Amino acid sequence: MVKRWLITGGCGFIGRNLIKSLLVEGDYHIRIIDNLKVGTRQDLAQVCKFEEIEKDSFLSSFALPVPSNILIAGDILEADLANEVCKDIDVVVHLAANTGVAPSVENPRMDCETNVRGTLNYLEAARRNNVKRFVFASSGAPVGEIEPPIHEELAPHPVSPYGASKLAGEGYCSAYYRTFGIETVVLRFGNVYGPLSSHKSSVIAKFIRQALAGEVCEIHGDGKQTRDFIYVTDLIEAIRLAASMPGIGGEVFQIATSREHTVNEVAGLLKKMLYDKAGIHMRIFYGAERLGDVRRNYSNTEKAMKLLGWTAKTDLKRGLVRTMDWFLNSEK
Repeated sequence: MVKRWLITGGCGFIGRNLIKSLLVEGDYHIRIIDNLKVGTRQDLAQVCKFEEIEKDSFLSSFALPVPSNILIAGDILEADLANEVCKDIDVVVHLAANTGVAPSVENPRMDCETNVRGTLNYLEAARRNNVKRFVFASSGAPVGEIEPPIHEELAPHPVSPYGASKLAGEGYCSAYYRTFGIETVVLRFGNVYGPLSSHKSSVIAKFIRQALAGEVCEIHGDGKQTRDFIYVTDLIEAIRLAASMPGIGGEVFQIATSREHTVNEVAGLLKKMLYDKAGIHMRIFYGAERLGDVRRNYSNTEKAMKLLGWTAKTDLKRGLVRTMDWFLNSEK
């Protein structure tokens, strides 16, 4: 039974949804490491009560009650801190990262430092502390520009620095499994959306946030580019299975819906919902294409179905309605 969880980036969108899911069942020890640059203490407080421990006083002898939720404010680039927070942990879920293609194009070195060295720090800390399972959040970006659907056996050819840094993380996961026996599991997330995504910069959350603020929503290029949009509760189920399912060490899984939707299609659905639910007219502007973006992207999830017993259950329209309702209610 996986009881003691360390979640890096736990104050973020996916981290908080994972914590919320775990706490529905109760008896878990959850340790959260976050630099608080995006997610905040206030965001975390929306899903759980927690005790914050200063990183300088976080000692190996510190006795932690169970169940308990502990926040340590710190950066994944701090190797000594990684070693301390991984003590007495059953599973590391490594979500903290520089996310998105655009920031990696603007600053490739920063993207590399965060995503490669940060991942290595927590793999090494897991090895030193005999952590059994390490779940790594990746994406389809390492594969690059190919004719979809993406599957796990494709040779990777990343287009963006972000894809390259995530590929490096996948490589280190493979090495730490085969050399050191850490049961690494790589999950390549589709485009995740859903409640608690108020800070998220991907297309669905950004469009809703901009429309509610009366801003123009920019589509990069012609809007015919496709993505595989996965609702967050489906993703959380996959993470929990990856953390506990026996016999999957060293595996890579595409975690998405096996369906592609254009950005134009998503924008159209959001535009109608915003008007029907809130009387808001969503304004759209078509800008230049972004460097590093791939044209088409969706996944074959047969491996996840076979080995994890997992499949996405929420279709796009239903997920968008739930997401829209959460944004509208949080605005009140």
